[in-house]
Amino acid sequence: MITSKIISNGILRALATILIIGIVLYFLYTIQTVIVYLCISLLLCLIANPLVQFLKNKLKFGNSLAAATTLILFILLMVGFIFLFVPLIISQANNLSLLDTNNLQQQFMETERSIETYFNIPHVDLNKVLKSSKVTSMLDFTYFTSFINSILGFVADMGMGLVSVFFITFFFVKDQDSFKASARRILPDSNEEKILNSITKINHFLTRYFLGLLLQLTVVFILYLIVLVIFGNKNAFVIAFLCAILNIIPYIGPIIGTILAGILTMISMIGSDFQSEILPKTIYVIIGFLLVQAIDNNISQPIISSKSVNSHPLEIFLITLISGITFGIVGMIIAIPVFTMIKVILKEFFPDNKIVSVLTERI
Repeated sequence: MITSKIISNGILRALATILIIGIVLYFLYTIQTVIVYLCISLLLCLIANPLVQFLKNKLKFGNSLAAATTLILFILLMVGFIFLFVPLIISQANNLSLLDTNNLQQQFMETERSIETYFNIPHVDLNKVLKSSKVTSMLDFTYFTSFINSILGFVADMGMGLVSVFFITFFFVKDQDSFKASARRILPDSNEEKILNSITKINHFLTRYFLGLLLQLTVVFILYLIVLVIFGNKNAFVIAFLCAILNIIPYIGPIIGTILAGILTMISMIGSDFQSEILPKTIYVIIGFLLVQAIDNNISQPIISSKSVNSHPLEIFLITLISGITFGIVGMIIAIPVFTMIKVILKEFFPDNKIVSVLTERI
């Protein structure tokens, strides 16, 4: 018989459960930065595993030495990546120092008049529009100091984040065997085999995915480089490398890369005639980049991604699109790895479910 005491106890238990869940979620929210550091460190540990195993098995390195060597290589790669862009920044700064604003303004006005004449567009005086809109009176120059302060804060946070990530990664790489042994003791006996099988398969698929992503970026980099070399860009290698890295962000990254390539191409040609040289060459570069993206989006990306994680190209597209709409750029980047992990876990724990069997038939 259900009494008021039983009902009140049930309500109290439900409220206590909700309160505990709320406290846990709030705690996770407050330490979200630490969680991000842990996730990045786990990702680096996954990427570093093949190299660590090579150092330990082939060169007979100890755990500490193999982990330290791997992290030093990561740091050297990061430093090399930064110094790779120093020549680009210096050359673009030199080009901007040679900028003749009066000549550029005159060329821009001539181009504007040519476009208006060709398309029969009424002339619009931008100076009058700006004056009538009183844009300058609405500008608050205190934003400049706030912007500088935000940049300094970002640099400080980035430095602390890098130190934290590398520190955590070192111990993840060094003590991963002991972590696995501890996990074995913690895991419930009934599901221990399923969990360990899931971890092994996830490690396998994610390793293949990152190797596939590296192959895709290499293909895009080579195609970008060919386009820039054909049109005589002085910093073709660096610009192609930067735009290829931006391709990590699905759909949005290539667009940003194309705009960036166009801007850097224009800056590198400052001093040349705008109508006959700068504008045509920039348009050709943009068209070339769009062709590369068409090849990547329709050929290399679907084939490489689907083969690496054993998923249908349409499935990958839909998951990436949904993740982008829901979680933004970060969601688009992590969509395929997370979806692959979920599929592996579902197949391991619910192999007889019809929906799961359809979704995971390729795994």
